[in-house]
Amino acid sequence: MKKWKVLSSLRNITSEKSVIDELFNLRKISDRKKYLEPRIEDIRLEGSGIDTKEVKKAVKRVNEAIQKGEKIIILGDYDVDGICASAILWETIYSKYKNIFPYIPDRFTQGYGISKKSIDSIFEKYPDVKLIITVDNGIVAADSADYVAEKGVDLIITDHHLGGEVLPKASAIVHTTDLCGAGVSWILARELNFISEDEINKKLELACLATIADLVPLTGLNRLVVKFGLNYLRNTKRVGLSELIQISGIDKKNIGTYQIGHMIGPRLNASGRVGHAIESLRLICTNDKNYAQNAALLLENTNKIRQKMVLDSMQHADLSMITDDNSTKIVAVYHESYSEGIVGLLASRLVEKNYKPSFAISVKSEISKGSARSISGVNIVEMLRSVSTKLLEVGGHPMAAGFSVKTEKIEELIEALSNESEKIPDHAFEREIKIDMEIPLSIVTESLFEKIQGLSPFGMGNPEPVFLARNVKIISTNRIGKDSSHLKLILDSGGKKIEAIGFGMGDLEVEKNDKGDVVFTIDVNIWRERKTLQLKIKDLKKI
Repeated sequence: MKKWKVLSSLRNITSEKSVIDELFNLRKISDRKKYLEPRIEDIRLEGSGIDTKEVKKAVKRVNEAIQKGEKIIILGDYDVDGICASAILWETIYSKYKNIFPYIPDRFTQGYGISKKSIDSIFEKYPDVKLIITVDNGIVAADSADYVAEKGVDLIITDHHLGGEVLPKASAIVHTTDLCGAGVSWILARELNFISEDEINKKLELACLATIADLVPLTGLNRLVVKFGLNYLRNTKRVGLSELIQISGIDKKNIGTYQIGHMIGPRLNASGRVGHAIESLRLICTNDKNYAQNAALLLENTNKIRQKMVLDSMQHADLSMITDDNSTKIVAVYHESYSEGIVGLLASRLVEKNYKPSFAISVKSEISKGSARSISGVNIVEMLRSVSTKLLEVGGHPMAAGFSVKTEKIEELIEALSNESEKIPDHAFEREIKIDMEIPLSIVTESLFEKIQGLSPFGMGNPEPVFLARNVKIISTNRIGKDSSHLKLILDSGGKKIEAIGFGMGDLEVEKNDKGDVVFTIDVNIWRERKTLQLKIKDLKKI
């Protein structure tokens, strides 16, 4: 049973205006005009949390490298954020200077970010490199930064992850936790001033992809990056993205946060999870339509392989490896069959199923790689760092982290995490639906839907408004979809009839003439250019 929490203390909300006013109040938005009518010029260095002095140092060092004809390497990461961040900065500098090359580490042989293995590989491939610029990584890589310096090579770090106790030594550190890695990369690219304002703004489509895929809060500058980036993405001239959008079955003009988070993002991520992420970078950057078609098909097939790997691992975890009972506050799984490319997804699935902080580890002979995913209110990076004596490396965000551990210490690590989890209060494990306010169905109209869209884009940190309607009569029920897994209803309240859909709720025991309280978001279903107002059910309780 889910716990309902109504955020608004107001009752008898009966007009569109009162709904919108209360939504702004709940979100603590004081400047409504600025929020509803943002300007693309507002996405700038000032207010990003990035140290202006560090950006100036980075710009100066890049220009020096160009003047001296030095080879520059962009060192990225193998997820959507790292790929997009690499593309933004590489394309920007390449437009002016050709002696620059992107480098994406191999997840399986080199590990994450600026590892010693990645550095050695770069020096082997590009022995005359003089400047390495990291994107979406490096802020905790103090030892690696020293290793780069020993080689006589300069380093610029651009990153958004949480920093460690010691900052790396570098020519410049362009860092903030307020943006994703591609957002940081975009800010630096803009400050380099190598391309026109129009061209740099077009690259917001990549920062938008990364912002959504990396699950950073859609507030402040992130919201603007996505709001304007979506417009560019819907009209993208990138043949690779266009082919990927088409093969994903998406109508380009209707791309939103859902399509990016659940369809485009997983496909771009798949190459780094199963093969090599350079394939996704090439897809994004190519101008060759034939190559783009083949690359999109490759990612589509790679994603199917990734899906099966996750399914197989989840089935294995369900059957035998879950460390989960009523006496523990975490879930931990580990096995040789789990690929390190999918342990993050496995941990996410475990959180969805059990609603506990979850850890999934890919077991190797000596050093094993793990991923962790959290629940609301539990900082998973801090939790891992509290048991750092059991770990070799750890990094990430409050809700998601990666780590490495000596294989012989896995069970010790799980025991230490289990002990640490006892500090988590019991109420944190209650699944909670936050409801903005209670409203009557009579005011749910297309006009209200359109006004609510002014608060978009919705996602992490800026959730789609959720409403509660009480004492609603069900006048029609229909189980639809594969295996009748979805529930379609027609609801009636005071003579107001409206369609409603509950995805994955086909087994809910409701029938015609039942009455209940329903929690929902407001949506418009578009089918063959016909718009129909509908509710998306989040929960329903019979009364």
